[in-house]
Amino acid sequence: MDLDLSGKHALVCGASQGIGLSTAKALAELGANVTLLARREERLREAAEQLPTKPGQAHGWIAVDSADTDALRAKVEALVSAQPVHILVNNSGGPPPGPVHGAEIEAFEAAYRQHLIANHVLAGAVIPGMERDGYGRIVNVISTSVKEPLQGLGVSNTTRWAVASWAKTLATEVAAKGITVNNVLPGSTETPRIEQIIDNTANKTGRSREEVFEKMVSEIPMRRFARPQETAAAIAFLCSPAASYITGVNLPVDGGRTRSL
Repeated sequence: MDLDLSGKHALVCGASQGIGLSTAKALAELGANVTLLARREERLREAAEQLPTKPGQAHGWIAVDSADTDALRAKVEALVSAQPVHILVNNSGGPPPGPVHGAEIEAFEAAYRQHLIANHVLAGAVIPGMERDGYGRIVNVISTSVKEPLQGLGVSNTTRWAVASWAKTLATEVAAKGITVNNVLPGSTETPRIEQIIDNTANKTGRSREEVFEKMVSEIPMRRFARPQETAAAIAFLCSPAASYITGVNLPVDGGRTRSL
């Protein structure tokens, strides 16, 4: 199986922690040069130093807020003018929890800008280089809510579906150019995001954090949360040459929690 990414350049968003950082490490282990993208420059510098580095590999970072799409476009266009990006991993923290009924218009606008619009800006910047080099992988880290809406995540559910539809449409448009576009759908994963959800649920229901945690785990057939590295492994595979004929799919990495096909 060909998993070698030597000579490929990967841009990984949300790469300062969690699934993003684990994905950056997995791609670096396969030989890719990795550029980390997130908001905090100091954290990115520390994260870049953690990446595996073989002879000939070089890693870097871009500090930018994905919600600032003008700055995002400018910085990524500068990056690709110096070094084309062959692998794009779109990954960003989810919108705050809450029901869809009563959600503020501004919450939808902010979520769409941070996720859908940012993904679109990044894809527009990197696809020309993918076309020229004959290799392109775009993986969007979304959520299992694409298949089954999650209670208490109204704005997130809505935004994730929009991203999934955008990705499916894009996958069809660029397939003939050797570019694949896929979505990975994490379930409950050991990240700061899941801690936020547990805290929010505990505060709203009056239950303890331990009770909320046990209830969430009981709904997962594997009876545990995912480790970020497990989701990263699925992403890395979809970025590899071995996944050249897989495009336009939603891949749950959720321990079997999603009941629908």
